[in-house]
Amino acid sequence: MSDNDYRVRICEDGPYEVVGSPPLVRTAQVETEFGEPVGWEDPTPIDAPAEFDLCRCGRSSRKPFCDTSHETTAFDGTEVADRRSRAERVRVLKGDGVVLTDDISLCTHAGHCADRSTDVWEMIRRTSVPEVRARLQHMVDLCPSGRIAHAAAADAEPDEPELEPSIAVIRDGPLWVRGGIPVESSDGTTYEVRNRVTLCRCGRSSNKPFCDGTHKVVGFRDHQGD
Repeated sequence: MSDNDYRVRICEDGPYEVVGSPPLVRTAQVETEFGEPVGWEDPTPIDAPAEFDLCRCGRSSRKPFCDTSHETTAFDGTEVADRRSRAERVRVLKGDGVVLTDDISLCTHAGHCADRSTDVWEMIRRTSVPEVRARLQHMVDLCPSGRIAHAAAADAEPDEPELEPSIAVIRDGPLWVRGGIPVESSDGTTYEVRNRVTLCRCGRSSNKPFCDGTHKVVGFRDHQGD
């Protein structure tokens, strides 16, 4: 988890103010020929100033950076997400040698949890097979939002993937805040600090500030230029 001064501050009906110059990178899902997400592209750096604002309304002409479009489009950035801890919301599914925890409120519909033949909720019942257990853990670790996590036991801390503190701009998708960078609400309180957080970038999520997958429904597209 992050032990530096990186922080993301949410401006009321405005952008994400990024403090401390965490690495800003681009990435995208790697998919099979059938459109199944199976990994992430290697991140590529984005040139950014020492401190910068990232677009939250989805309308900036210089994404991922803010161009103040929120001031002329009546953007409503009201934060409505549940502020309880993930542990208070999760459903626990016990397998053999592994426990799957599921917080559906964090779902971005990235799709790493399933393929054409199965999904992690079905696989947890077959984790007596070591290969199934290992594959489930790998799929869970690819989830960008942390909706799903795995642990050795129900009372154990989740076994999180090692993620260096950074902010990844997912192609045509959310901001992936990684490695325990705190996210501060516009009212000054800090959301639960987590290893994997996805912030809405299309401006249309019904779970602001977090992504709920609406970018796919509305056809959100970003610009690849810095």
